[in-house]
Amino acid sequence: MKFKASFTDDGISLLDKRFLPALDKVGRVCHVYLTPTHAMLLHNLLGSAGPDGDGPQCVAQFAKDLLFRDYSVSSRDANRVAFSVDVALLQRALRSALAVHAQWPAAGDAPAPAIQVKLVNKQTAGSRSAAPFLTFETKGARSAVVQDVPISKPLSRSDVARLQEALDAAQELPETLVQVPDLPQLQNLVDRLKNIGDLLTVNVTQYGDLHLQVSTSLVTVGSEFKRLRILGVRANAPVGDQNVSATTRMEMAVERGEALSVQVSMKHLVKSLQCHLAKPDCTFYGIAPNGACLTVIFQYFIPGTRVTDKSISFYCRLPVLDPGTN
Repeated sequence: MKFKASFTDDGISLLDKRFLPALDKVGRVCHVYLTPTHAMLLHNLLGSAGPDGDGPQCVAQFAKDLLFRDYSVSSRDANRVAFSVDVALLQRALRSALAVHAQWPAAGDAPAPAIQVKLVNKQTAGSRSAAPFLTFETKGARSAVVQDVPISKPLSRSDVARLQEALDAAQELPETLVQVPDLPQLQNLVDRLKNIGDLLTVNVTQYGDLHLQVSTSLVTVGSEFKRLRILGVRANAPVGDQNVSATTRMEMAVERGEALSVQVSMKHLVKSLQCHLAKPDCTFYGIAPNGACLTVIFQYFIPGTRVTDKSISFYCRLPVLDPGTN
């Protein structure tokens, strides 16, 4: 299997300043998945079960032309290649490459050569066999630097198939999505709630309401965001519901089939909020059919417009916990 490409300026900036810092906060290791049309960073899609669920899944998918030019990937498995890598090491290599790249002479001279990346097998000093690396080649004004980032052995055909199946399953959208416009307010709310309990109840209604609540044997604390922008299935809120408490209103909406309610780990939600380091233009919350998971979708616009940039897809899925887990 082979992979070789040159970074675009926009592509390497996106990874270095936005997506890798976000994914590094979610988890130390991610899968890099390369296909003939897309490059992806996937966190926890092949995670093993644990006492608090698999943890949040994160998917960052890019059209190959956004990140690379002269892109070439080949394998016996439909030209698909996947491997795992330490996110911090990957980001360190990118930043070092950018620092060398910045040494190129100022405008007026020939443009700096693009930063190249390729998949190689090398035998390092002290080892008896070759090991796989993601290699970055960079040229500066007076130097050329080659950096090797250790990676896992590329996934087998069966594991790539499992990864693709997990990716396909993760792309199912909730019927109703609500946009959270005030992310600092949501972050402040979650920072307060996480000091109260470890289990969070999340409700999403077809009226455009998002309700978060933590309950313990001593106290119940929550907050709601109302009349949010809705994508997908929507309904008109009954007028009489405004005269009851938020908790009762949510329970009535669930009974009418106009809302879904799930419980998730507070630490999972806190991790998902770190994805805002990728600086999305919009963030939507929704609950998958039958309460399968809580889905957080990050939307990007083409710069200078309000048109969705279809070359970027970024979202998280938080596993639903049994009430008895806590």
